[in-house]
Amino acid sequence: MLQLTETVKHLLIINALMFFGTMSLPLEYFALYYPTSEHFKIWQLVTSMFKHGSFNHLFFNMMSLFFIGPFMEQRLGSRRFLNYYLICGLGGSLLHLLVQYIQINYFGLAGVEDIPVVGASGAINGLFIGLAYFYPDLEMYLMFIPFPVKAKYLAIFFVGMDLAFGLTGYQPGVAHFAHLGGALVGLLVAIYWTRN
Repeated sequence: MLQLTETVKHLLIINALMFFGTMSLPLEYFALYYPTSEHFKIWQLVTSMFKHGSFNHLFFNMMSLFFIGPFMEQRLGSRRFLNYYLICGLGGSLLHLLVQYIQINYFGLAGVEDIPVVGASGAINGLFIGLAYFYPDLEMYLMFIPFPVKAKYLAIFFVGMDLAFGLTGYQPGVAHFAHLGGALVGLLVAIYWTRN
């Protein structure tokens, strides 16, 4: 494990402050809503990626950031790493909104626009895909798995699970397409930066 880097440390602090500092405030101020919702505000595209719905939600996202982030910050540099994190989070939000648009306009799902979305998972998934792109053979350990697995195989597995759960609705209450949006944007940005 690498030493904790500065930008990762600041992101951990900001996420924790956002969680504990806004617990008594209405979720509508920070969560992302579909643009036709009466709760939608443009700043939610950013605030939603720093707001978490529960302590467990915060803990697991921040644990991922703690372990993955330093690899990516050392690889990209602090400024580019922060840009990458934010771009991936925004990409997750935009794909989620696109899927909501399809659900509303092509499948006639009512009430979708008023379902709030929070969490850093789009950004975190982007970091993980970036890690797998830059360090495909990095061996990683997961809880409950007693042997190491290469990053590239874990990335394929998690993307596949999100896609399957997102398409089937098997795990409701989780914004799987936000995860996939962060992962897709993370991969595209990593490829672009590598080639340019």
